[in-house]
Amino acid sequence: MPHFPKPFFKKSHQKWYVEIRRRQHCLGSDRDEAFRRYYELMNQPDMPAPPPEAINPTQFVTIVDAFLDWVQKHRSPDTFEWYRYRLERFCRKYPDLRAAELRPYHVQRWVDGYDQLSRTSKRNYVRTVKRCCQWAMQQGYLTQNPVQLLEVPGAERREMLITAEEFATLLTFVRDEALRDLILVTWETGCRPQESLRVEARHVDMARNRWVFNRSESKGKRQPRVVYLSELAAEITRRRVEAFPAGPILRNSSGQPWTTESVNCHFGRIQVRMLQASGLIDDAALEAEIQAMIAQLSQRPIAAGVKSRDPKHLRAEARRKVLAQHAKANTPRYSLYALRHAWATRALQSGLDGLTVAILMGHSDPSTLARVYQHLAHQPEHLLAQARKAIGQ
Repeated sequence: MPHFPKPFFKKSHQKWYVEIRRRQHCLGSDRDEAFRRYYELMNQPDMPAPPPEAINPTQFVTIVDAFLDWVQKHRSPDTFEWYRYRLERFCRKYPDLRAAELRPYHVQRWVDGYDQLSRTSKRNYVRTVKRCCQWAMQQGYLTQNPVQLLEVPGAERREMLITAEEFATLLTFVRDEALRDLILVTWETGCRPQESLRVEARHVDMARNRWVFNRSESKGKRQPRVVYLSELAAEITRRRVEAFPAGPILRNSSGQPWTTESVNCHFGRIQVRMLQASGLIDDAALEAEIQAMIAQLSQRPIAAGVKSRDPKHLRAEARRKVLAQHAKANTPRYSLYALRHAWATRALQSGLDGLTVAILMGHSDPSTLARVYQHLAHQPEHLLAQARKAIGQ
């Protein structure tokens, strides 16, 4: 049956929309006026999509919608979700902001309103709005970028050096075998998380022990991406291909594809287990903090339709938050990207030249190694050995 477009309401924007011929149209916030506009659009003859200047995006949310449509068509699903999450938060802050009225202070106040954000997260929030405005200017929606002069905060440098001994310790806290496979493959190959989470049987070339992503599926979409497999990574890949001949081969214990959020949640649980095993937490002090957190959570408004809070669930949430705070302060937070960086560090320390390491990691620019792995400069033993090697000693 042919698709018949119907108006729908976006809670995040508090406005009505309709998608006609694969293009979303903003119908406004008033329901009656939205349906009147909808009937007008449906009565128009089929025509190609109007040029940017004909859309007249008076509201900034309209520009955001157009930008997200473009990202969804021309970038990866992860990139789309990265922009969508942040831009929808900005639009909830300023649902009626006109594009001509957007100023840098709007973005700054929005970012400053999130007290718990790290410096890197604040940087990403600012970059998101600036990228949207830059795209809108390039496409002709805006005559100039209203936030071009807004300063972007610097990122926090996370220099986590994972040694082989630390990695072995990490594995002792991994209870999920599916997660263990994912962690081992990343440690053994240095692949990107987006590659390990998306690799399918069709990407696997077991004859040459490698994964091959075509150019349209690789980061940057400039050239094919090849991930070479160690013996252990090849064994895991072979076993996973047999279990999942279609779709992603590295899945969780329920047989569902991994998501970035689910992987991060597992690493958060590992961090808490490491804290509990460290003996740094006093039971009496922990209970006092949990009770204080319960009192704090009890002050939050009750969600619509909920008659009362379940004390059992409230205590579980309070305990989780308190343990997470202590874990963040006292134990390392591992991630797939940290394992990728560890692979690069080991490769460079083993004497592999920087160009080869860059190629194996899929970097289009070898200078990325010099920027990202500056922590090697703080290892005098390694640099001394390399200096002597350079003169044949």
